[in-house]
Amino acid sequence: MMKMMTRVLSSPSSHVSSLKYSPRRVIRASRDHLRAETLKSHQLPSGSSSTSLCSCGRKHFLEAASPTMPFLPICSPNASRSKDVSETFHPQRPDWYKELFAWFLSTGMRSYEAEIAEYKRKLFEKLAGKAETVLEIGVGTGPNLKYFAGNENVCVFGMDPNHKMEKYACESAREAGMKPENFRFMHGVGEAIPLDDDSMDSVVATLVLCSVSDVTQTLNEIKRVLKPGGIFLFIEHVAAKDGSFFRHVQNVLDPIQQVVADGCHLTRNTDLHISAAGFDGGTEINDTAIYSFPWIIRPHVYGAAYK
Repeated sequence: MMKMMTRVLSSPSSHVSSLKYSPRRVIRASRDHLRAETLKSHQLPSGSSSTSLCSCGRKHFLEAASPTMPFLPICSPNASRSKDVSETFHPQRPDWYKELFAWFLSTGMRSYEAEIAEYKRKLFEKLAGKAETVLEIGVGTGPNLKYFAGNENVCVFGMDPNHKMEKYACESAREAGMKPENFRFMHGVGEAIPLDDDSMDSVVATLVLCSVSDVTQTLNEIKRVLKPGGIFLFIEHVAAKDGSFFRHVQNVLDPIQQVVADGCHLTRNTDLHISAAGFDGGTEINDTAIYSFPWIIRPHVYGAAYK
């Protein structure tokens, strides 16, 4: 039986606090541009209704920001892509790589998802009856969407820099029994989320902070879009202990991992980043090990942070 230890981290790590921050005005300009491009690229055909509600009865946050703009359509195959901002933060890959990576995630993660399922169920129970608008960063092929099944009051916005994930995520939503109006796929990156301040009840990220180019900026963006009292749920693989043989191997293989796994880092102390992010409502971080993953990615952390 795997061992689990729960710990609460409240004080920033000195080496994390010295991490480089992206210039705020550059990030703000990129985010505002991506928001504008997202709105522009999702206009409905002439004559379509410009007012749409989730089944939760709440007007879509993008429409609320601009009353003339419609609800984001689900699985729109002809929607234009806002690539320029994503390219600033996310490693660029050819379409064949993006498609191959999306296919791998849809077929090669089943044993991992089976092992991690109990942890995810406990985490997502925290949202029951408390979250009507949820943003999932790095939604990928949508393995987490089944945890929202049966909750007709939740609207999930799945964001990913890889547009090839869209068809898989939409299929996962259908398989989970989610109503079409309760799931929307968005093309974007965690460093410049194209959403308004205080617009989400919850943000979810699983196996995402290992791949973003700027962890600190992504966490700042998560805090920005969360409503006061909102909750951030996370599950991430992390670096092994400093000085261990395990960590030495990770250091050697990290450059290769970034190439073959779309920017994924093996040696990030993501738990320290989250602890140092300054979530005012507190942060709970749990340690565990996942054995269905390759041994170099075995150490995991999971938990919740509250704004």
